[in-house]
Amino acid sequence: MSGVIQGFGVIAAIVLVGYVLGRTEVLGSSGREALTKLSFYVGTPALLLKMLSESDVTVIFSVPLLVTALSTFAAAGLFVLVGLVRRWNIRRTTIGALCSSYVNAGNLGIPIAVYVLGDAALVAPVMLFQLLVMTPIGLTVIDYAQAGERSSVWSRVLAPFRNPIVICSLIGVGLSLSGLRIPAPVLEPISLLGHLSVPTVLLAFGISLHGSSLPAGGTERWPVLLSVGLKSVVHPMIAYAIGAGLFGLSGASLFAAVVISGLPAAQNLFVYASTYNVGVRLARESILLSTILSVPVLFTITALLG
Repeated sequence: MSGVIQGFGVIAAIVLVGYVLGRTEVLGSSGREALTKLSFYVGTPALLLKMLSESDVTVIFSVPLLVTALSTFAAAGLFVLVGLVRRWNIRRTTIGALCSSYVNAGNLGIPIAVYVLGDAALVAPVMLFQLLVMTPIGLTVIDYAQAGERSSVWSRVLAPFRNPIVICSLIGVGLSLSGLRIPAPVLEPISLLGHLSVPTVLLAFGISLHGSSLPAGGTERWPVLLSVGLKSVVHPMIAYAIGAGLFGLSGASLFAAVVISGLPAAQNLFVYASTYNVGVRLARESILLSTILSVPVLFTITALLG
């Protein structure tokens, strides 16, 4: 399980640097906001454009990924169902649903796929699924709901297409399907900008922890606990039930599907929440708690199925 330790170590180190930056106020009072905007409008779009344009997007059509996709929608749907019953705000509910189902396939998924599952390629389809399906759906709902509060029907329709992440994802998919490649002189600066995505997210997350109250408290207690419970426990259980019961998976394929579903919520969800200024505390605390809980969860899955 050295992959688990290594993955968590890298994340913890950068988040700690962010916390120190927040505590010392080196970046000033607007440091977190600047970093989240830098990631949302520059780093992440550049990373997605490069990654998707160079990927074979057809790999998302496989049985193991179908297990992951169905369990992802199920976990998110359960949060949405509770949100509808409790009449929570649509945009806030969307953030909670993403935190309940959107796994950290990059920072943690890659090292865990290498050291625990033995094949880094196993996490690639999941990353593509989340980038091509989950992210556009989530951000479109948030954009649509936000535009609907203040704008015309036409503005609501066009809202998602003003989102840099959605735009670059669509361009990347188009390039991949067409077989075209970005020229090297153009790709190099895009690649360099893409490297900003992960560290800026983690630094901003670390800054946000300074001065924040203990997680799962106050008005966000139940949404946070619901999200963490769905992500850490229910999501991998659903993946196991669908994989073994519906598709008859076993052995390494079932193990990989359950391990990936047991990964914690991704840090980039905090950037989405911060950028749209909705569910920021819900995202931060859900990510923090699900990341902590994922250690015993992944060890348990490995002990039972590995």
